[in-house]
Amino acid sequence: MAAVLSWLSRRGRARDREGMARFGITSPQVFGVSMAAMRPLVTRLGRDHALAVALWETGWLEARLVAGHVAEPGRVTAALMDHWARGFDNWAVTDSTCLHLFCHAAPAWGRVAAWCRRRGEYQRRAAFALLAALAVHDRTSPDARFIAALPLLVAAAGDERPYVRKGVNWALRQIGKRNAALHAAAMACARNMLARDTPAARWIARDALRELTSAATRRRIAARRARVTRAAERRHT
Repeated sequence: MAAVLSWLSRRGRARDREGMARFGITSPQVFGVSMAAMRPLVTRLGRDHALAVALWETGWLEARLVAGHVAEPGRVTAALMDHWARGFDNWAVTDSTCLHLFCHAAPAWGRVAAWCRRRGEYQRRAAFALLAALAVHDRTSPDARFIAALPLLVAAAGDERPYVRKGVNWALRQIGKRNAALHAAAMACARNMLARDTPAARWIARDALRELTSAATRRRIAARRARVTRAAERRHT
């Protein structure tokens, strides 16, 4: 662990800390090292769960970003997820941890439901960042599981805090891009949000509808439908 912290410390730059802060990436302990600069380190370290746990406990922002890449998903428990989530204090660590680690862990779906009820802005955002990550990476869950999560998005659509509403929007868009059935469900969910007529709900819904009705999304859905149809035909020949 000391070697990793030393590596990060040597590469920390004030201008990078200032740049991160301009994008809302702040924390009490920041070296000032970009994720791009840390990629060679992450690649070299590989998976090392004990190291990841130790790095997280240091409190350094960059150490926590590295921890999310090197921890072992199979060893991630609900207790560890809750512990790390309590330490989320910026969107970058929240999103990176959910995208690169938590969505691959067995307790992920249970944490979505639990974190939706959290009061902290980043703790609640984590629920929707995790749901968005599951929409991208979970290849086995049925559509019904994602449809059952849509009411959680509607319930949170009145939260005016920027990182919560952006998280809700992200999850809604990713669910809607999975396939035709979920596209229709996400569109209906967005229209339901519009009916709530609050500033956050209107922003979430209109932005999501803009992407979900775009030509690029429609092509993506059509291509997936075609792949599913061809696969079904091959199974019956």
